[in-house]
Amino acid sequence: MKIYTKTGDKGETSLIGGTRVPKFHDRIEAYGTVDELISYIGLIRDQKIDEHSRLTLIEIQDRLMTCASILATDCENCDVKIPEIYNQDIEMLEEEIDRMEKDLPPLRSFILPGGHTTVSYCHITRNVCRRAERLAIKVQHQFKHSEKVIQYLNRLSDYLFVLSRKFTIDLYAKEIPWKPRI
Repeated sequence: MKIYTKTGDKGETSLIGGTRVPKFHDRIEAYGTVDELISYIGLIRDQKIDEHSRLTLIEIQDRLMTCASILATDCENCDVKIPEIYNQDIEMLEEEIDRMEKDLPPLRSFILPGGHTTVSYCHITRNVCRRAERLAIKVQHQFKHSEKVIQYLNRLSDYLFVLSRKFTIDLYAKEIPWKPRI
């Protein structure tokens, strides 16, 4: 399989199912943002973090590849088998959130992102995840695809926020609460 095909040289690409669309198409924006999210999660994974978090992030990257595949599919009866997001994928994120929150102080205000590079990477990744979620919702209004993608992205952004708080503790960083000037 060649990396370059020259089929996109005029600004179009194919969805799974063969439909040709411009590279600025909503589906391309959505699964391209999920691809960006996968890369940012790899950046977090490459930091000096605990093994459990690293393995969880690999599993999340795998599920995000599934999300991207779903968003890239434009056919009712494709010959290609497309993987799915299941309730247990979303429940896994919820279980991880609950597990991490047991060791975190209660959240009493918004916090300012930062304190350590790894914590900042989590916040940036959370923002990319929220953008991917918004784009997936936009696609959902235009085309049929799994609602589980939206649910997964929503829960993943929550996971990434809690992960940032966990790493704040693990890395002896300081969590700075936001104090609005009113």
